[in-house]
Amino acid sequence: VRLADSGGGLVQAGGSLRLFCAASGDIICVSSMDWYRQAPGKERELVAGLRNGGSPYYADSVKGRFTISRDNEKVTASLQMNSLKPEDTAVYYCHADSPESCGPPYKHWGQGTQVTVSS
Repeated sequence: VRLADSGGGLVQAGGSLRLFCAASGDIICVSSMDWYRQAPGKERELVAGLRNGGSPYYADSVKGRFTISRDNEKVTASLQMNSLKPEDTAVYYCHADSPESCGPPYKHWGQGTQVTVSS
């Protein structure tokens, strides 16, 4: 499974960006798709997640501002980010899990896309 994420950029506080992730390869082995972010000097954190048939999960810091969506047929995921704040500045990574039946690796990462929010 290979993940390609894109859509980051520089935006002013209060603005919006939409991140996009496309899976390729053994796409039958993609179960959940999530978005993580990592700010300088901080650990990588889960921002939003969406499992097959499940309800979306959002970190408290982004609830009401970010929306995750997924196209299961095309195996893509997107993250709509509104009302962006300077503290949202980070490298954002698309992540996908694979079931045990597919064998290792069970976690896959995109290359990351930089989001910078200026005040």
